[in-house]
Amino acid sequence: MLLAGCVSMAPAEQTPNIVSDIPDTFPSEVDGKPYKPAAWWNAFEDPVLDGLVTDALKNNLDIAEAAARLEQVTAQARITRASLLPSVSAGISASQSSSPLAGSAFGDLGAGAINRIENETYSPSLSAAYELDLFGRARNDYAAARQDAVASAYDLQSVQLSAAAQAISAYFDIVDTRRQIELTVLISDVLNDRAERTDEQFRRGLSDSFELFQIRQELRSAQASLPQFESALADTENRLAVLIGTYPQPLRQRLSQSLTPRLVFEPVPAGLPIDLLSQRPDVAANWARLDAARLRIGARKAERFPQISLSGSVGTQGDTVSAALDFADNWTTSLAANIVAPIFNAGRISANIRSARALYDQQAAIYARTVLTAYQESSSAIEDYEEQRQRYLLITAQLDDAELSLDLQKRRFSAGVGSYVSYLDALTTVYRVQSDLSSSARATALARLSVHQALAGNWAPDIEPEKPPMTTQVEQSPPAASDVQEDQQ
Repeated sequence: MLLAGCVSMAPAEQTPNIVSDIPDTFPSEVDGKPYKPAAWWNAFEDPVLDGLVTDALKNNLDIAEAAARLEQVTAQARITRASLLPSVSAGISASQSSSPLAGSAFGDLGAGAINRIENETYSPSLSAAYELDLFGRARNDYAAARQDAVASAYDLQSVQLSAAAQAISAYFDIVDTRRQIELTVLISDVLNDRAERTDEQFRRGLSDSFELFQIRQELRSAQASLPQFESALADTENRLAVLIGTYPQPLRQRLSQSLTPRLVFEPVPAGLPIDLLSQRPDVAANWARLDAARLRIGARKAERFPQISLSGSVGTQGDTVSAALDFADNWTTSLAANIVAPIFNAGRISANIRSARALYDQQAAIYARTVLTAYQESSSAIEDYEEQRQRYLLITAQLDDAELSLDLQKRRFSAGVGSYVSYLDALTTVYRVQSDLSSSARATALARLSVHQALAGNWAPDIEPEKPPMTTQVEQSPPAASDVQEDQQ
């Protein structure tokens, strides 16, 4: 019996082939420090963002739902565990009966005799029952339920990671949209000034109608984009409010201050070990579910073998309460053993085993797909982050050239050898490049976020890189021609 208790009917752990063939490292050509998980959003050095992520992790309703689901699954595991231990119960019974002798086997005893039988019985007892889990059915069921609880805990981590990532993404959307609104207003002001001057030149015969209509179309296009930006901003603020478990009004008050996240540009280190995927909560959760399915195969196989249970009780019995409390003379005991073995059940046990194996095959495919998808997401995120970093640097160089051109047109106009219209065109170009730079900054931040999300953390928190600002200060309105001349003087 002891040897049988050490036997498990569950098959051995087996890693799917597609997981066994995974590369050892992620593709990356940039050297860097080893990976260390951390609160990676702190690298943006923005207290507003830090507070929003904290609120999202604390108040997000999806997280609350996942936490309650974890509590439920954990309780279910405790319920399953109860079958491994003896059940003990205590009880007390009291009964009273009164019946006539007439018509019974005793008959009528005659005049003056007792014609009724009355009986009182009091019986306190303590009973216990235990099933000998010789073939591991209960053990495997409990181990599987425990793995379900582990998977649910990792599901909670997935929801937490998703909530933090969505809050960060929404925050950078707000920062970029605000910047786009600001620059669109500036561009509209410049184009309006440009249209007025082109209209004046057209009336004087110094410009053709094509140039005038082209400038007006650019102005109308810039003005028409403002409502879209405003709508997108309101939608993003509402979405962020839901993420942190509040309403838009108090959120807008928190966001009314200047938002100044810093871009983080450290590269992804080369040769990141593929083991990093194991810290992804979705990968860990599906591995736990795969193991639970494996253990349930053993539990279903054990149902083919006999089930042995033991039960016993001890107590007292008396016709009065005091007699029932006389443990020395009125004690009672009961011991029983029960063995039940299946003989015919119309294939139910075999079908349960096949069902458990099919579920295991499903979980194996799910786990393999999860690992494959995690590798693809991580590799793509690393590659996209490198590309976005390069794009940001190129647009930064483009902005330098545009600002040099603006400065040149400003000096030419002040010297009397250039036109104010050329200066306005150069200023419009600067604003548009700054708009592209803001979009690129957002894309770079979200690409970095994707790497963090794909690897479930930060890859190099100890690196202290130079962090360029996400936005560049610009003039709030286009200067007039006289202002340009006075500034040059």
